[in-house]
Amino acid sequence: MAELVDLQNKFLRDELGEYVEEEAERQRMVDLYAETKLSMQNIAAAIIDGRHHDVDRLTREAIDDDVQALEVMDDGLIAGMALVGIKFRDNFIFVPEVLACARAMKAGMAHIEPILSASGIDPIGKVIMGTVKGDLHDIGKNLCIMMLRGAGFKVVDLGVDTSPDDFLEAVEEHGANLVGMSALLTTTMPNMGRTIEAFIDADLRDDVKVMVGGAPVTPEFADDMGADAYGADAVECVEIAKRLTEESASAHQ
Repeated sequence: MAELVDLQNKFLRDELGEYVEEEAERQRMVDLYAETKLSMQNIAAAIIDGRHHDVDRLTREAIDDDVQALEVMDDGLIAGMALVGIKFRDNFIFVPEVLACARAMKAGMAHIEPILSASGIDPIGKVIMGTVKGDLHDIGKNLCIMMLRGAGFKVVDLGVDTSPDDFLEAVEEHGANLVGMSALLTTTMPNMGRTIEAFIDADLRDDVKVMVGGAPVTPEFADDMGADAYGADAVECVEIAKRLTEESASAHQ
C-alpha cells in the first residue's frame, strides 16, 4: 500500500492531502498515482491545474519518447480527471475550473485519439448518455462522458432535457448496451424511473443496463427506480460502466 510521500510530483501530493478528505478514497487515489511514471504524474498534475498548453506539450513529449498512447491516456489524462471529478463533486472547484480542466484534457486527447483510431481498437461498449426530461444541467454528465470516452467507450450524448422516447430511439439506433441518466433537480429525478418504465413497456429493458447519477440521487433512489447501478462521480461512472458491460457480455454468451 503506497503512501502520499511516495508520489514524486509535489503538486499531486498537495492536492490529495488537501482535497480528498475520505481516507479510503485518498488511499485509492494515492495507489493510482504511485503506480505511474513521473512523466504521467506531471501530465495528471497539469490536467488538475487546467494548464492546457503544458498538457499538450507533455503528452506530445511522452508519445515522442515511445510511451504507449493507452498508458498516457490512462495514467496521465484520465488519472488527472479522476481528481478533478472528486474536487467538483465535493464543491472545491466549480464550472469554470472544470471547463479549464476539460480543455486541458482535450489538448492531450488530440495527440492520443489519432493513434487509437489508427490502431483499430474496438470500443469497450456503447453508452447512451443524457440528462433527463425537464433538467438542463450537464456539467457532471459531460465530465462522465469525457472519462468514458477516454476509457475506451463509444458515447452518444443526447444532451439535456432528454425524454424517455429519445433514450429509447438512441438505444435502438446505435445498438447500445448501456444507458446513463443524470439529474440535478429533485423534481426531475422521477423521470429516471419513467424512462426505465418506457424501456420495460418497449420490451427493451433486458437489452440494456441502466446507471444513474447526479447530486440529489442516492443508491436507495436508484434501487427504487429499478436502475442497475448508481455512481457518485465520474470515476465511479467509468468503473460501473466497465462492470455492467462485462455483466451484459456474460449474460449474452
